[in-house]
Amino acid sequence: QVQLVESGGGLVQAGGSLRLTCGASGRTFSGYTMGWFRQAPGKEREFVAAARWDDFSTYYADSVKGRFAISRDNAKNPVYLQMNGLKPEDTAVYYCAASAPRTFSGRVYWPTKDEYDYWGQGTQVTVSS
Repeated sequence: QVQLVESGGGLVQAGGSLRLTCGASGRTFSGYTMGWFRQAPGKEREFVAAARWDDFSTYYADSVKGRFAISRDNAKNPVYLQMNGLKPEDTAVYYCAASAPRTFSGRVYWPTKDEYDYWGQGTQVTVSS
Protein backbone atom coordinates (compact mmCIF):
# COMPACT_ATOMS: atom_id res chain seq x y z
CA GLN A 1 0.00 0.00 0.00
CA VAL A 2 1.39 3.36 -1.02
CA GLN A 3 1.43 5.91 1.75
CA LEU A 4 2.64 9.43 2.33
CA VAL A 5 2.87 10.43 5.97
CA GLU A 6 3.43 13.98 7.14
CA SER A 7 5.06 14.90 10.44
CA GLY A 8 6.48 17.96 12.16
CA GLY A 9 3.35 20.02 12.61
CA GLY A 10 2.48 21.71 15.87
CA LEU A 11 1.76 24.96 17.68
CA VAL A 12 4.18 27.85 17.24
CA GLN A 13 4.14 31.57 17.92
CA ALA A 14 4.08 34.07 15.11
CA GLY A 15 7.57 34.56 13.72
CA GLY A 16 8.60 31.04 14.63
CA SER A 17 9.65 28.12 12.48
CA LEU A 18 8.62 24.55 11.80
CA ARG A 19 9.97 21.86 9.53
CA LEU A 20 7.54 19.41 7.98
CA THR A 21 8.65 16.01 6.75
CA CYS A 22 6.87 13.78 4.29
CA GLY A 23 7.71 10.09 4.64
CA ALA A 24 6.89 7.52 1.99
CA SER A 25 6.19 3.81 2.02
CA GLY A 26 4.99 1.29 -0.51
CA ARG A 27 6.95 2.73 -3.42
CA THR A 28 9.67 5.18 -4.24
CA PHE A 29 8.88 8.59 -5.61
CA SER A 30 11.98 9.24 -7.62
CA GLY A 31 10.95 11.02 -10.79
CA TYR A 32 7.78 12.40 -9.17
CA THR A 33 6.92 16.01 -8.52
CA MET A 34 6.41 16.44 -4.78
CA GLY A 35 4.15 19.14 -3.46
CA TRP A 36 2.83 20.68 -0.27
CA PHE A 37 -0.69 21.98 0.04
CA ARG A 38 -2.67 23.39 2.96
CA GLN A 39 -6.29 23.74 3.96
CA ALA A 40 -7.57 26.17 6.54
CA PRO A 41 -11.01 25.74 8.14
CA GLY A 42 -13.76 26.75 5.77
CA LYS A 43 -11.38 27.20 2.84
CA GLU A 44 -10.36 25.16 -0.16
CA ARG A 45 -7.09 23.27 -0.23
CA GLU A 46 -4.45 25.51 -1.74
CA PHE A 47 -1.02 25.04 -3.24
CA VAL A 48 2.00 25.95 -1.12
CA ALA A 49 5.15 24.65 -2.83
CA ALA A 50 6.41 21.97 -5.20
CA ALA A 51 9.73 20.47 -6.24
CA ARG A 52 10.63 18.51 -9.36
CA TRP A 53 12.99 15.59 -9.52
CA ASP A 54 14.42 16.08 -13.00
CA ASP A 55 15.95 19.53 -12.70
CA PHE A 56 15.54 20.19 -8.96
CA SER A 57 13.41 23.23 -9.74
CA THR A 58 10.99 24.58 -7.15
CA TYR A 59 7.81 26.60 -7.27
CA TYR A 60 6.05 28.56 -4.51
CA ALA A 61 2.78 30.26 -3.85
CA ASP A 62 3.24 34.02 -3.59
CA SER A 63 1.97 33.97 -0.01
CA VAL A 64 4.92 31.87 1.20
CA LYS A 65 7.69 32.95 -1.16
CA GLY A 66 10.78 34.00 0.76
CA ARG A 67 9.57 32.36 3.99
CA PHE A 68 9.13 28.69 3.09
CA ALA A 69 11.61 26.34 1.43
CA ILE A 70 10.86 22.97 -0.10
CA SER A 71 13.63 20.41 -0.45
CA ARG A 72 13.98 16.82 -1.55
CA ASP A 73 16.03 14.08 0.01
CA ASN A 74 15.84 10.38 -0.61
CA ALA A 75 13.16 7.94 -1.56
CA LYS A 76 12.20 7.24 2.07
CA ASN A 77 11.64 10.88 2.98
CA PRO A 78 11.03 12.42 -0.39
CA VAL A 79 10.25 15.99 0.60
CA TYR A 80 10.54 18.56 3.40
CA LEU A 81 9.03 21.97 3.98
CA GLN A 82 10.99 24.45 6.08
CA MET A 83 8.66 27.18 7.28
CA ASN A 84 10.15 30.37 8.71
CA GLY A 85 8.54 33.62 9.70
CA LEU A 86 5.23 31.91 10.36
CA LYS A 87 2.10 34.03 10.48
CA PRO A 88 -1.33 33.30 11.98
CA GLU A 89 -2.71 33.08 8.44
CA ASP A 90 -0.43 30.10 7.83
CA THR A 91 -2.57 28.09 10.25
CA ALA A 92 -3.92 25.07 8.37
CA VAL A 93 -3.65 21.35 7.86
CA TYR A 94 -0.64 20.76 5.62
CA TYR A 95 -0.65 17.92 3.09
CA CYS A 96 2.13 16.25 1.18
CA ALA A 97 1.35 15.02 -2.33
CA ALA A 98 3.09 13.28 -5.23
CA SER A 99 2.47 13.58 -8.94
CA ALA A 100 3.84 11.50 -11.76
CA PRO A 101 5.62 13.67 -14.34
CA ARG A 102 3.12 15.66 -16.39
CA THR A 103 3.93 16.65 -19.92
CA PHE A 104 2.23 18.63 -22.66
CA SER A 105 3.65 18.73 -26.15
CA GLY A 106 6.77 17.08 -24.83
CA ARG A 107 7.39 19.64 -22.09
CA VAL A 108 7.16 18.97 -18.38
CA TYR A 109 4.82 21.28 -16.51
CA TRP A 110 3.84 21.85 -12.88
CA PRO A 111 0.81 19.69 -12.10
CA THR A 112 -2.43 21.18 -10.87
CA LYS A 113 -3.87 20.16 -7.52
CA ASP A 114 -6.20 17.65 -9.20
CA GLU A 115 -3.32 16.00 -11.03
CA TYR A 116 -1.52 14.80 -7.93
CA ASP A 117 -1.73 11.02 -7.63
CA TYR A 118 -0.98 10.40 -3.95
CA TRP A 119 -1.84 12.35 -0.82
CA GLY A 120 -0.96 12.13 2.83
CA GLN A 121 -3.41 12.52 5.69
CA GLY A 122 -2.11 15.92 6.75
CA THR A 123 -0.46 17.50 9.76
CA GLN A 124 -1.86 20.44 11.70
CA VAL A 125 0.11 23.67 11.89
CA THR A 126 -1.20 26.34 14.25
CA VAL A 127 0.41 29.76 14.52
CA SER A 128 -0.62 31.90 17.47
CA SER A 129 -0.46 35.68 17.40
